[in-house]
Amino acid sequence: MRLKKTPVLNAANALTVVRIVLIPVFVALVIASEMTDPWLRVASGIAFSVASITDYVDGWVARRFELVTSFGKVADPIADKALTGSALVLLSAYGVLPWWITLVILVREWGITLMRFSMLKYGVIAASRGGKLKTVLQIAAIAWYLFPFPSPWSAVGIVLMYAALIVTVVTGIDYVVAAYRLRRESQ
Repeated sequence: MRLKKTPVLNAANALTVVRIVLIPVFVALVIASEMTDPWLRVASGIAFSVASITDYVDGWVARRFELVTSFGKVADPIADKALTGSALVLLSAYGVLPWWITLVILVREWGITLMRFSMLKYGVIAASRGGKLKTVLQIAAIAWYLFPFPSPWSAVGIVLMYAALIVTVVTGIDYVVAAYRLRRESQ
């Protein structure tokens, strides 16, 4: 039986590269807006939203059309963390989001990503439903902060961010438990 070799140059990986290219565009728009110019905030929100949508679409395309590659397995989570991480840091740098929230989320995100990579010798820790919910909540919260919603609508961003924070911490604990079980079972 011969295995089909998936080319690195494919639609799923192209979408990941688009997301990577959009990150500096997004960052430049946020910096140019200084989180005060409403039109540049809208532009940064659109750039962030488009980049975030590519995260969902590239995964769907890769699975649906069997285009999963080693490049995609590594580049996709790095692109995700770079996009949300830069957004959180910028929101905190401009005083819109408390730094402690950014730090908790970033420590969890990078810590779990590194742990999942280190566990590959024992097996794959698949993304959970909670992990997917965490991603949706983080994206929604960040997007809400980026767009210049007037009061009282701006408060929705705070609610979304606290929900994202709670799910982020809980799913982080779940992934650590899953890693512990995987390692114990492989010994």
